[in-house]
Amino acid sequence: MNQLDQQVAHRLTRFYLLALTVIAVLSISGLLFIRSTLNNHYDDSRIVNVAGRQRMLSQRLTKLALLRVTGLSAADTISFDSLQRTWAQTHSQLRNGMLRMETVYTVRKSAALDSMFTRIEPYFQSLNQRFDQIKSPTVSPTDKQAALQIILRDELPFVQQMNDIVFQFDTESFERVKTLERIEWLLAAATLLTLLIEGFFVFRPVVNHTKQVIRRLDQSEKALQVANSSLEVVNQHLEMTNQDLATSNQQLVATQAELVQATEEKYRLQLSEATVRSAALLEGQEEERRRFARELHDGIGQMLTGLKLHAEKLKSMVIHDEKQKMRFAELCDLIYDTIQTTRQIAYNLMPSTLSDFGLGATLQLLADQTARSSGIDVIFVGEREGERLSPAMEIGLYRIAQEALHNAVKYAGAQLIRVVLVQTSRKLILSVEDDGKGFSMKALPKQENASVIVNGLQNMKTRAHLFNGDLTITSKPKKGTSVKVSVNLLTH
Repeated sequence: MNQLDQQVAHRLTRFYLLALTVIAVLSISGLLFIRSTLNNHYDDSRIVNVAGRQRMLSQRLTKLALLRVTGLSAADTISFDSLQRTWAQTHSQLRNGMLRMETVYTVRKSAALDSMFTRIEPYFQSLNQRFDQIKSPTVSPTDKQAALQIILRDELPFVQQMNDIVFQFDTESFERVKTLERIEWLLAAATLLTLLIEGFFVFRPVVNHTKQVIRRLDQSEKALQVANSSLEVVNQHLEMTNQDLATSNQQLVATQAELVQATEEKYRLQLSEATVRSAALLEGQEEERRRFARELHDGIGQMLTGLKLHAEKLKSMVIHDEKQKMRFAELCDLIYDTIQTTRQIAYNLMPSTLSDFGLGATLQLLADQTARSSGIDVIFVGEREGERLSPAMEIGLYRIAQEALHNAVKYAGAQLIRVVLVQTSRKLILSVEDDGKGFSMKALPKQENASVIVNGLQNMKTRAHLFNGDLTITSKPKKGTSVKVSVNLLTH
């Protein structure tokens, strides 16, 4: 019977795998081909739209050129240079077969489209050169008038040929869609034909073979009756061996207990290794932040300061043009803002006050900066000159407070945030509390930005664990959130 079971199982498995594999290959091939073709069709639609926009841009440029030459005012406030640059770049990209918009689109062109772009190229070059003359301040009004006449002469042929190109793009895209429909019909027909073939050459033989197996099973029923009498004798023998099994079970339980103990030891070892890796990773991150902050402050910060000094010297020069004065003033203000932003970034990466003045003073400064940048009331309660902690604990506590403040400002919608630091000789407690909308820990995975929030909470827990601190997060919807870290200083 065992050989018969294997024979039936192997034969049925072979036939069904063959049938399902063929259907799966046809279905997946069809889906992949249709998906690829649809993606290309989306690209074709975008390219048709952009090509159609070229006609409008050329007409708009012609109108702006006419208004410039005649000196008339216009409600169209777009920059002539920007409009011409967009028009010229798009034409070159369509001609070269690679359109760069919000992403890169491949322009699939036929010989007919290549020929059309070749015919339209002289008109494009002529219009582009004349547009350059129109906007150039060194060209005389007479030459600009002549350039305008050429623009008016070549603009209509350009628009007509561009119109033909758009229709050709659309026609070729439509043909590809029709080809996709024909291939879909072919795949459907192939799938149906495969099912028909499998019905005759796979499933029908399997049914016949199953009938034979059932017949053989019926014949073996009598043999089973004979075997039952033999089983009664075997049962008696099994009763005798039950005692042996009980003894074996006791040994198995003892072995299982040893295995559980070994597994727990292995888990503790893995947990310890994970803690060491996390500590090394965070220490590397802080060292990299410290190095990058130093590079920003000593490198880019010094160069920006030098640039500001040079700009202020230029600003102090006598300049009769008021526009130039305004530009120099705006340049100095921009350089100053860049210096301030660079210093703020360097401070956020690694605050110098943490190593110079300690955790309390740094948290006070963090609260003040957060209040200024967010417009939210952020209050720090605690001693600014408390007993110094180890550098690793200070930076860990500062990062936890920084992450908690960031979450409260960005997600809580709070009006008031309290940062409280209580430190004694035995214990240190740091808490960040807000009166925001709060959240449910159970419903957190369903909320927007859940992965970002969960990663931030996990980072805070990891940092607290590294210096044997206990981190507690308490939050309820519409009742605010509290992040609290408790550290036993006697163990450090």
